[in-house]
Amino acid sequence: MTGSLHDHLDLVRAPAVLSVVGDTLAGAAAAGHTVTPRRALLPLASACLYAGGMALNDYADRELDAVERPERPIPSGRISEGRALRVAVGLTAAGVGLAAAGGGARALAVAVPLAASVWTYDTVAKEHAVGPVVMAACRGLDVLLGAGVGHLRAALPAAAGMAVHTAGVTFVSRGEVHGTTSSLAAGVAAATAVGGAVVGVGALRRGRGAGPGRATRVATAVAGVVAAGAYLATALPRQVDAAITPSAGNAFAATKAGIRAMLPLQAAWAARGGSLASVGVLAGVEVAGRLLRRAGRGRAEMSET
Repeated sequence: MTGSLHDHLDLVRAPAVLSVVGDTLAGAAAAGHTVTPRRALLPLASACLYAGGMALNDYADRELDAVERPERPIPSGRISEGRALRVAVGLTAAGVGLAAAGGGARALAVAVPLAASVWTYDTVAKEHAVGPVVMAACRGLDVLLGAGVGHLRAALPAAAGMAVHTAGVTFVSRGEVHGTTSSLAAGVAAATAVGGAVVGVGALRRGRGAGPGRATRVATAVAGVVAAGAYLATALPRQVDAAITPSAGNAFAATKAGIRAMLPLQAAWAARGGSLASVGVLAGVEVAGRLLRRAGRGRAEMSET
């Protein structure tokens, strides 16, 4: 059984894959890299590694999904177990290869531990207490992939910001079936508020000072503040809902909102790094994501976990 194209897109959570393409852009902006045709391969590498992880996730969870999510491609019979595993392996290999092609040995040195972290999460760590930490590490490494070895320190704030948000999304997603807790959801909401404020203020400081390029700096600062505001407006209300009423439905809604909030958060960090072009690219990706969700009626958009 090979499955249709739609089945494969469902397997890899196609709309959610767009949530990672800005990681390397944020990392590159922090490191001072300009976007070149070669470096444009790095977001594609991230997308492949993410999609491979989603396929592996469904393979690893096939028995649990047969009970809790029977509509997923494997338990529903649309894609075989072996096919899902082959997709996971192929996409992971493609992601590592694209990273090497896009960033050379410096990117490859980050891509290999990133791929290993993804597989560790899906096959070992997911059900343990350290699961959200491992998932957060995956996201942080994805940001560092854009910076590359030799520029990691400059990208650490962006990596940390994305990692903290990812940890929050992952913690809340654990309540998608049986509900979460008010204290956990409230903690995640607080972290979101602080994270949005930090990156917004950081981006705003970009516009200070006179001299050449001031107009571009101001535009980048404004774009960063707008992106930080969009991040808060996307993630925070659903997280507050989950804190007030920690039902499974609200946890699921908060998880989806958290995934959607990845793009504006990446854009805010890219603006903080001074890359107005990356902010523009991510605005286009956001539009594409909305169109994909509308076309698929949200069927393929599910949790990172």
